Amino acid sequence: MKWGLFAILLSCAFLPADAQIKRDDRPSLLNSDPEVIYFEEIFDKPFELDVTKEAPIFYDRKGAQKLGVLPAGQKIQVLAITDKVYRVRGKNARGEVVGWIAPWALESAKDPAVAENLKKFYVRHMEVRELIAAKQVAVGMTTDEVGQSLGKPTKTEMRRTSTGESGSWEFIEYEEVKHYITRIDPVSGGVFRQLSHITREEKGKTTVEFENGLVTAVSESENNGPGNVKIIVPPLVFGW
Repeated sequence: MKWGLFAILLSCAFLPADAQIKRDDRPSLLNSDPEVIYFEEIFDKPFELDVTKEAPIFYDRKGAQKLGVLPAGQKIQVLAITDKVYRVRGKNARGEVVGWIAPWALESAKDPAVAENLKKFYVRHMEVRELIAAKQVAVGMTTDEVGQSLGKPTKTEMRRTSTGESGSWEFIEYEEVKHYITRIDPVSGGVFRQLSHITREEKGKTTVEFENGLVTAVSESENNGPGNVKIIVPPLVFGW
């Protein structure tokens, strides 16, 4: 089935304009918590926030062991996030410390809604993780995310105009089909089947249409079933 573009426009200020997103989003052995998003695996440049209120910092994200407090008036680097707390690197009375802190103590002068935007980022990223793990695609994904989910397309079509770039990718799934012929044994007169040849036939096809790097429609052949194309929020467009 085929869906048109689901238009969701979000205007937010969030990440530095020159922050580059890494294409390899696989978790490392050290960063193995499935509920945590580690920024070093996504962004090439550090993400910093201002500590505006003195706040406790903890060893783990559940707050089981306190490491002290982070004084206000300093910049800290955000290393990882969940939907509730951030893992940061900052300084306390003893020097550099790495631990978990609540968002209420952190702000950005150029993005008053930074905590809200980080939560939106977290929710979308977790949805994309699930889609990639299931080898599925959704309207609103980026072409990089589609590649991580389905691999290299079987066929591509690109169109470049004055307004940008659009096109489609086809992902064709094949299966081997064995063909037999019926023969009669000249001695016994018995009937038997003999393998004649093997063909590689199309089992199913997924077509992904995109415009300026975002998926706008997904269609699947009938062999793949009725389909249930998902729609997710497009990546938040940030910059300062």
